Amino acid sequence: MRKIILVCVVALISACEKPTESVTPTRPALVIKVGDNTAINQNMVLVGEVKSRFESNIGFRIAGKIIKRDVDVGTQVKKGQVIASIDAIDANLSAQAAKADVQAAEASYALAKAELERQRQLYEKKFISKSALDMREAEFKTSTARLAQVKAQAAVSGNQSHYTHLIADRSGVVSKISVEPGQVVEAGQTVAQIVDYAFIEVAVAVPESQMANIKVGDAVLVKLWANSEKTYQAKVREIAPAANSDTRAFDVRVSVLNPDSQLRIGMTAGVAFADVNTAKSLIIPNAALTKINGVSTVWVISADGVATPRSVTSGPFTEDGVEISSGLQAGEMVAVAGVHTLIKGQHVKPQVVAAESVH
Repeated sequence: MRKIILVCVVALISACEKPTESVTPTRPALVIKVGDNTAINQNMVLVGEVKSRFESNIGFRIAGKIIKRDVDVGTQVKKGQVIASIDAIDANLSAQAAKADVQAAEASYALAKAELERQRQLYEKKFISKSALDMREAEFKTSTARLAQVKAQAAVSGNQSHYTHLIADRSGVVSKISVEPGQVVEAGQTVAQIVDYAFIEVAVAVPESQMANIKVGDAVLVKLWANSEKTYQAKVREIAPAANSDTRAFDVRVSVLNPDSQLRIGMTAGVAFADVNTAKSLIIPNAALTKINGVSTVWVISADGVATPRSVTSGPFTEDGVEISSGLQAGEMVAVAGVHTLIKGQHVKPQVVAAESVH
C-alpha cells in the first residue's frame, strides 16, 4: 500500500513541473551599409590621353639643307637654344647682295638730292623753267623710295641669314625629331616637337548627354592605367564649343595640378567627373529591394539587429544595383538576402558584406 501511495505522489509532482522551453537562436542576416558603393556610381569615368598644354612643332622659316642637328629625342632644351642649322651660304650671299643694293641706292639718293638743290638755285635765278625743276624733284622722290625699298629688302635678307638656325621657342623636352643632317627641308616643314612637361593635361572626349554636368573649373580625379595606385588632382581647363565631327563628342582638356615624372605624353588615363544626376541617389543591390502590397520596400536592420520594413522610392535597375532616390540614408544597414522571409520586429544578427559581392 505504501508503494502505491509513493508512486502516485511522484506522478503528481512530475505532472506539476513545467516543460523546458527551447531557446531559438538569433538568425544571421546578410546586410550592406548604404552608401558604400555610391562613390563608384556617382562618378562618370572616361578614358583620355595624357598631353602637354604646349606642344610646339617647330621648323625653319626658309628652305635649305640641314648640316647640323644639336638635339636628340628626350633632350631637355631651354628657350633660345639652337635645335638644328641649315646651310647658310645662299642666305649670306643674299644678305651681302642686299647690302650692296643699299649702298648703290644711297649713292643715287645723294646725287639726286644734290642735283635738286642746284636746280632750285638755278630756278630762283630764272635760269631754268619750272618743268625742269619738277623733273628733278620727281627724280629725287624716286631715289628716296628706291632707297627705302632696298633697305627693307636688306632687312629681310638679313633676317633670313639668321633663320638658318632653328631656335627653341620655349623650354621643354624634345619629343620628336623628323629630319636628319643632309636632308633638304621646305620652309615651315616640321623638324622637331618640343613638349612642356610643366603643364600636363589629359584630353578626353565627353558624350553630349553629359555636357550639361561639366563646366570649366570643375574638380576631377585622374588615374593612370599604368599605375592605378596613385590619384592626381585635376580641374577642367577647357571645353570645346562644338562637338567633334568624327566622334560627336566634345573635346575637354583637364589640367593636372600635381604632375610628376610618371605622367608621360601619350599615356592612357582615366578621368573621373562628378555626375550630378546621381549625386543625390543611393545604390543598393537589386536583391535588397522587394515589394510589399505593391510598394517598393527594403528591410532596414537597426544597430541592435531589429528588422523593420521601409517604403522607398526606387529608380531604374542597372548592373550595379537599383537607384534609391528617397527613403534611405547613407550609413543605414539593409538586408540583401532572404528579404521575403523577414518579419517586422524580428531580431537578426547582421553580417555586413561588400555591396560589390552581392549579385
